[in-house]
Amino acid sequence: MSMEKFSYDNKIVKYFVIASVVFGIVGMLVGLTIATQLFWPALNMNIPYTTFGRIRPLHTNAVIFAFVGNAIFAGVYYSMQRLLKTRMFSDALSWIHFWGWQLIIVAAAITLPLGLTTTKEYAELEWPIDIAITIIWVVFGINMIGTIIKRRERHMYVAIWFYIATFVTVAVLHVVNSFELPVLAFKSYSLFAGVQDALVQWWYGHNAVAFFLTTPYLGLMYYFLPKAANRPVFSYKLSIIHFWSLIFIYIWAGPHHLLYSALPNWAQTLGTTFSLMLIAPSWGGMLNGLMTLRGAWDRVREDPILKFMVVAVTAYGMSTFEGPMLSLKNFNAITHFTDWIVAHVHIGGLGWNGFLTFGMLYWMVPRMWGTKLYSVKNANLHFWLGTLGIIIYALPLYWGGVVQSLMWKEFTPDGFLMYANFLETVTKILPFYMLRALGGLLYFSGVIIMVFNLLKTVKTGKFIANEEAEAPALEKVRIVGGTFHSALERKPVQFTILALVAILIGGIAEIVPTYLIKSNIPTIASVKPYTPLELQGRDIYIREGCVGCHSQLVRPFRSETERYGEYSKAGEYVYDHPFLWGSRRTGPDLHREGLGNKNAKPNSWHFKHMYDPRITSPGSIMPRYLWLHENTLDISTTAAKISAMRTLGVPYPEGYEEQANIDLQKQADEIAANLNAEEDIETSGDKEIIALIAYLQRLGTDINAEK
Repeated sequence: MSMEKFSYDNKIVKYFVIASVVFGIVGMLVGLTIATQLFWPALNMNIPYTTFGRIRPLHTNAVIFAFVGNAIFAGVYYSMQRLLKTRMFSDALSWIHFWGWQLIIVAAAITLPLGLTTTKEYAELEWPIDIAITIIWVVFGINMIGTIIKRRERHMYVAIWFYIATFVTVAVLHVVNSFELPVLAFKSYSLFAGVQDALVQWWYGHNAVAFFLTTPYLGLMYYFLPKAANRPVFSYKLSIIHFWSLIFIYIWAGPHHLLYSALPNWAQTLGTTFSLMLIAPSWGGMLNGLMTLRGAWDRVREDPILKFMVVAVTAYGMSTFEGPMLSLKNFNAITHFTDWIVAHVHIGGLGWNGFLTFGMLYWMVPRMWGTKLYSVKNANLHFWLGTLGIIIYALPLYWGGVVQSLMWKEFTPDGFLMYANFLETVTKILPFYMLRALGGLLYFSGVIIMVFNLLKTVKTGKFIANEEAEAPALEKVRIVGGTFHSALERKPVQFTILALVAILIGGIAEIVPTYLIKSNIPTIASVKPYTPLELQGRDIYIREGCVGCHSQLVRPFRSETERYGEYSKAGEYVYDHPFLWGSRRTGPDLHREGLGNKNAKPNSWHFKHMYDPRITSPGSIMPRYLWLHENTLDISTTAAKISAMRTLGVPYPEGYEEQANIDLQKQADEIAANLNAEEDIETSGDKEIIALIAYLQRLGTDINAEK
């Protein structure tokens, strides 16, 4: 059998590694900043571009898509070439993918602090960047599928299965969740509204975690863990069960983020049911990873790479047990909207994604430079700093989450809320926020040690840009016998189609009925479209990232209806493009904030609160929004926004955009006159604060009108 000579492309891997490390440092620094802002609000610096609301999505995008994303591509490009015994399909496509992805990250870093955001969790980037993501993802897919087709290895190893599932599912998730109507160059409105938008978003959001933060990392685990341990994967059959059951079940679980919400009960029940089923395949994968180390446990004590990987796989197991538990309604009633969820997410992010990335980098870099790791001692120090950092980060937030929930729900013997002032629950957990920041600092310190260690490693070796290899050509021979799955592993196109079908079933079953069957979203006659001024105010609310700390969803619990007012109904959100239910309550829920509601506040309270929250709420950790009182409201966009909303089905009269600004100015002048009646307030109707007040005073008033 003749051998063919070829070379592996290490240069593209090197660049993805560098990008991952650089953006990881940036993303973690931003994370430390926002963690500190929660107990030291002065760090918001009283300027628009550094407030918690604007840079929180910068942190999540930098860590998920820049740090983790580049690490995924580094690991995929490294492992795929070796598993398939071929160079990547196209060097040109590899570099288009690399530079395109970095430009997307830079675009995110510019637009998010500017307030250019859709405000949808993990999908905050606006429509031009969404298009760029789609193009670059297709480039990656063509390069990957092309490499698989031209392989020299007949069977596709298990890691490749997970890479294929990642590509097809992320493509579907991103495209569907990005259905939006462009209004301006960097402004769009979601095609979906209210309940439907919430369902699509959390179908995307949950499965972005599943198919961007989980399945590609499972593929990397199946390659790098056996390599580091020098052991074969524990069970091939378990790999098959793990893969197909995971990708089929995971896609159904998104609605568990919306329990006790206005989402139809049948969808909530489906989300809970499939979330519980997820324990089996998730733990199957975890056990397959850990059992691969059989016979190598003595090496774990000495080898920092294996230490990182063991803790990573264990963190994956913990997160994928905790997630289904959080989908139980009785547990969800306690934990949702609290900092427990932040701890849960970071066990997965810091432990699973972070530690597996570190182990992978420590394994790859010395081999690509033809040398040994500079300091095993430093790598071990990194491991213990990182592990301690995760513990100090997560445990206070778990504790704080329980404290929050118990305080929100506690009643006096006379039947009144024990802590009627929401701020009491905020100030109580400030020590936990301080400990969380300390944990993050320890984790970050470990990363800096890793960077030093890798740089010193690189200096002791010489980079192998094109690693020479040889393998026999793939011959077209008919193989008789074997299982159905072993035959499928030789047919990448059919494999990809089957994976696509597996992930489409759940999405179609949940989203289509909610969108097409009108009875799922009962209408409420008194719910009217936002006025032009309220619509502009809502967009300012979105721009400032207020949804990052405030929910707009009153759940049907006595503690919430006593605190906020009537629980939220599906029909109230029919004109909300996008929905703004939120996922965390650092501040109180705002869905009943408007005039005439239980806890309504005068215009002057909102004016002063946005100027300096400590004036109205001593001890508040909210940023100051001084610029809202200074900036002139841009009403040149009103007509385009009204027209776009009508296109989406909001019943503004035909031609209303021509007179919308007249109505806007009239309402603004009324609010300004009301404010100017106060002794210590002087403002005019053309300021952004006026529009924001108009929006806040509208919230929840449609239901009052019905009564």
